[in-house]
Amino acid sequence: MVTMCDSSLTNHWEAVYSSKTASDRSWTEESPQESLQFVERASTDVTDPVIDIGGGASLLVDSLLERGYRDVTVLDLAEPALDEARSRIAAKEHVSDVSFICADITTWRPTRSYALWHDRAVFHFLTDENDRNTYIATASAAIRPGGHVILATFAPQGPESCSGLPVQRWSVRELETLFSASFTLVESCSATHTTPWGSDQPFTWVLLKRK
Repeated sequence: MVTMCDSSLTNHWEAVYSSKTASDRSWTEESPQESLQFVERASTDVTDPVIDIGGGASLLVDSLLERGYRDVTVLDLAEPALDEARSRIAAKEHVSDVSFICADITTWRPTRSYALWHDRAVFHFLTDENDRNTYIATASAAIRPGGHVILATFAPQGPESCSGLPVQRWSVRELETLFSASFTLVESCSATHTTPWGSDQPFTWVLLKRK
């Protein structure tokens, strides 16, 4: 399944992915260890539908396929990022179990429900309150009761911008409060991501359960 990108930020992120290699992107990681640990803690069955918000060229989809997940969706607003992932997993077994959606999370509307929503470093780009409210409403609509959201954002002591864009930094308590109408906090942690050139970026991670 593929939808057309319609976000005003599309050109920005397409340029980033087209002009920079993986080693030039601050968010690149050799292995999505924190993400996979939280996937395990969510106790999602491998047959359950999973969506990776802003997954782009991330290696998470590869890891999920290797672990037996058979209903994975990757959503990103940059087609070049999705193209990287498509090319990388093209020869993998069960590649047909992956769906790619090119869309802006602030305008995308889900047409099905998911058991697990994963977002590493998208939500902190939503500096507008209306965009954040829309994101939360979309997650609430997309995740079935008892399902989970894995969310990773820059921590309060983290960077104030990324890829030329401002970010909103978050603590565990702030995220818990923000999502409290539809989700309860299950688990949280602080983690440091080291960029390909050796800079440390503090992150806040939370696992939320749909009420």
